[in-house]
Amino acid sequence: MPDVEGSERRLPNIVITGTPGTGKSTHAQLLVDASPVPLQHLNISEMAKEKKLYENYDEEWQTYIVLDELEPLTDAGGLVIDWHTCDVFPERWIDLVVVLRCDHTLLWDRLEKRGYSLKKIQENNESEIMQTVLDDAKESYAEEIVVELRSENTEDLESNVDRIVSWIQNWRRDRGFSDHST
Repeated sequence: MPDVEGSERRLPNIVITGTPGTGKSTHAQLLVDASPVPLQHLNISEMAKEKKLYENYDEEWQTYIVLDELEPLTDAGGLVIDWHTCDVFPERWIDLVVVLRCDHTLLWDRLEKRGYSLKKIQENNESEIMQTVLDDAKESYAEEIVVELRSENTEDLESNVDRIVSWIQNWRRDRGFSDHST
């Protein structure tokens, strides 16, 4: 059964986003490890550095241009895209947007442990308090594909990964695929 806009992806594309320090990379890798189908974790920040995409900087939007690199990968599906923002990815590429959230005092501690500057900690903390990433996701994607999940402890992490794995299984079942066919 074809997906939206005639695409016949057999695997969904998932964005895991949130303020720095909310656990995006950890969630993404654990999801890849727990998934019943093959998924690929794409850490956009690492990809930009590795492929030297940071040379392609958009001054107007103040962001690195990585979309040209991603588009061919999105056609096949099976991506877990890990980045601190999500609104740059065209809606047609994405099947689920997971916005990770955590208490701002916990976030402050996490960012301090990473050695972030006070200014960067304050900016990210303010972003979390103001739910900037969640609002961007809700403004950029259909309401039914945006999910807000707490990410404060190991129990949250495990529960979130289990929930996303269940979502993947349902997504595939709704399209006539079993977990044993890719």
